[in-house]
Amino acid sequence: MDIGLQMVFTGYGWNDITDQQVWDEELRIAEIAVDGGFDCLWAVEHHFRDYAFCPDNLQLMAYLTAKYPGIDVGTAAVILPWQDPLRVAEKASVLDQLSNGRLRLGVGRGLARREFEGFRTTMAESRERFDEAASMIFESLRCGWMEGDGPHYKQPKVEIRPRPRFPIDDRIYAVASSEDSVVSAAKLRARMVMFADRPWPKRLPQIQQHAKLFEEMHGVVGPPPLTADFCVCTPTMDGARKISREYMGTFVYSNFEHYELMGDHFSKVKGYDSYAAKIEVAKEVGIEGIIDGFMQAAVWGTPDRILREFEKRRDIIGDFELATSFRFGGTPYKVAEQSIKLFAKEVLPVLKSWKESTAEQATE
Repeated sequence: MDIGLQMVFTGYGWNDITDQQVWDEELRIAEIAVDGGFDCLWAVEHHFRDYAFCPDNLQLMAYLTAKYPGIDVGTAAVILPWQDPLRVAEKASVLDQLSNGRLRLGVGRGLARREFEGFRTTMAESRERFDEAASMIFESLRCGWMEGDGPHYKQPKVEIRPRPRFPIDDRIYAVASSEDSVVSAAKLRARMVMFADRPWPKRLPQIQQHAKLFEEMHGVVGPPPLTADFCVCTPTMDGARKISREYMGTFVYSNFEHYELMGDHFSKVKGYDSYAAKIEVAKEVGIEGIIDGFMQAAVWGTPDRILREFEKRRDIIGDFELATSFRFGGTPYKVAEQSIKLFAKEVLPVLKSWKESTAEQATE
């Protein structure tokens, strides 16, 4: 099983913490992950606010691939509607050269209205821009040339230099939190990236749909999803639920605040209607109900409990890759450090020993 660290770079939930401290501590956790045997370092892309501020994860990964030559690096994700597709392809090609093919290129279309406004664009164009840009980027990394004549990107044919020299198809990831994103990921031959924010039985239909579409479109069985997790790993269960709910609850609050999830704008923006439906459900169960669902999806407690939860997840959705965050929602650095070290010592070896199950499991 493939296990990575998810780097968030969040200042939400702390009082008087500097941006420098956030970055210093996140990078210290990354070093622990490398030493502990993790397979990949992943980073999100977010801008402007305490929720998360890693504005250029490709730049970050160029630093990390030089510092740690024995581990893969990944973006979860580069938000394409805020980028020029040619520049993304060039940066990815450079990073793939520097890393000798260790880049896992994940892409997404974005969700936060404030971030779209900061880049002087609108959410209404995000689906079209994402689909157009993603197709151009991945095709250019296959053939070495980029061109486009779509409504958003009129790109004359140019060569990507340095020329791509490693096959990209097995290293494509796409965030898929809505139904149309599932279709888009399948078209791109991308592995789905799904965040652990609701019970896994509710995620299963999307995973099954992706697997079905992938095989129909490409004639081969699709790859398992990457589940992006949040974890508090404790030596005993004494107080584990309380402390986990505190930090996971704070993260849920930050998520709702950053994305304005109780606003009515999702129902008015093309391509985000599925979020509007989910918001109505959230209003019914309330924030405490949302936190309950988050606690069911994420992993927390002792290594033994966490392993049992991963086994339950695999029984539901089939095989999956993993990217786990240990610092979120005001988690103190010492708690995050203890969590990842215990996870690396007692959870990681067991997960790495897991064999792949049958390919049909997630499509049944």
